[in-house]
Amino acid sequence: MESLRRRAVPRSNRNDNFIDKSFTVMADLIVKLLPINARSKEAYVYYRDGLSAQNDGDYAEALENYEESLKLEENPTDRGETLKNMAIIYMSNGEEERAIETYQKALEENPKQPSCLKNMGLIFEKRGRIAEEEGRRDDADRWFDQAADVWTQAVRLNPGGYLDIENWLKSTGRSNVDVYF
Repeated sequence: MESLRRRAVPRSNRNDNFIDKSFTVMADLIVKLLPINARSKEAYVYYRDGLSAQNDGDYAEALENYEESLKLEENPTDRGETLKNMAIIYMSNGEEERAIETYQKALEENPKQPSCLKNMGLIFEKRGRIAEEEGRRDDADRWFDQAADVWTQAVRLNPGGYLDIENWLKSTGRSNVDVYF
């Protein structure tokens, strides 16, 4: 019963700790002053509440807020960020296929999100390791190649930002010379 009453109050109106409340007040002030339409402002409020819920580990509430934000948001960069956060939740919940699909949607909205590519690669690389441990070498190679493909794209978008991935690409022989240029 308590959770039902708590959900009735928007996250932005709850009594959070001082830092969270200060951030919320500042964000609300900035949103009010920005020269954007009411629909975009409402989308941002849902996004912000989703991010707050995600940071608190309340993934169900976060997803609900993100879905509402997507219904309102028209900016592809902001839509991509929202979808990326949803994919992170799916990944955390072990819903890898759903995470990959959502990362792909995020990249369709905003192709300049190397973290989406990095996280997709993590899923592919994990699947490759599992296949390798099970003795399925051909499957492992296919998964590792998929990881290398998306990680190469991530490194191109963020050179020097993923040194561990660059080292993996080099050590597995899956590095392309032009990755770093």
